[in-house]
Amino acid sequence: MARPVNPATNAVAPPSHGNAGASASHASAGTYSGSGGSVNSVATQTPPAKEGGSKLTVGPNIKLKGVEITDCDTLVVEGLVEATMDSRLMQISEQGAFKGSAEIDIAEIHGQFDGNLTVREKLMIYATGKVTGKIRYGKVVIEEGGQLSGEIQFGASAPAKSMIAKPALQVA
Repeated sequence: MARPVNPATNAVAPPSHGNAGASASHASAGTYSGSGGSVNSVATQTPPAKEGGSKLTVGPNIKLKGVEITDCDTLVVEGLVEATMDSRLMQISEQGAFKGSAEIDIAEIHGQFDGNLTVREKLMIYATGKVTGKIRYGKVVIEEGGQLSGEIQFGASAPAKSMIAKPALQVA
């Protein structure tokens, strides 16, 4: 099947992948250059996630309850999430709330977190953020107005195992 040629640029249009909406947006938003295979788009696009990373966004007015979130690189909470999870990055927007248990490398809290939170690297609580519960962190940054309350512990690694009691030396 021959591909159409744009008479203004003399460039061959990109191949269709069965998604008319996608190819129409490419045709109207930018141009395709022949053998180089590049598409120049006028519309702004979100930057791609980390190579091989996955991103879950729970939008405003969405409630996600009673789940275990796995294999998620980045969680963006704009609604309500009640879950357990282990992730690299958690971002809670001003309207967002997370209740449950989370183990995260980096947490950026603009909204509310309530539960067990372990932040292996850096916990950032912004002016509108409120974090309550059992909190463990590697580093913490709290902007003026941000709230942190509950059982707070420095050091995100597992607590040291209690040492086996050794018999005390007796002095005669």
